[in-house]
Amino acid sequence: MSDVNELLNQYIAAWNETDPAARRAAVDRLWAEDGTYVDPLAVAEGRAAIDATIAAVQGQFPGFVFRLGGLADAHHNLVRFTWELAPAADAESLVDGFDVAVLTEDGHLRDVHGFLDKVPAA
Repeated sequence: MSDVNELLNQYIAAWNETDPAARRAAVDRLWAEDGTYVDPLAVAEGRAAIDATIAAVQGQFPGFVFRLGGLADAHHNLVRFTWELAPAADAESLVDGFDVAVLTEDGHLRDVHGFLDKVPAA
């Protein structure tokens, strides 16, 4: 995957995919076999754990939609981008985040490091 914007669109689509088989296929297509996803609330090592993490977030926020928050910035094998989680595609976001992805030589996700910038009040 050489096009970073297409990779990020597919990444967000994977987070929005609610069909378990289609979501797992997307994770397998996007991540390296030993890929990781880490944020303040989760550590997922390997494709199965990444898929389970996405499913858990969908369970916590049923019907919510992820979307890219703006333009990505990339160099070498690094990509940084923002995202939003909202109750509908055109609604104000409830959660905003900032991720840094490390890509493999062939352009797959090796590691994604997530940060939460805006979270709901307890």
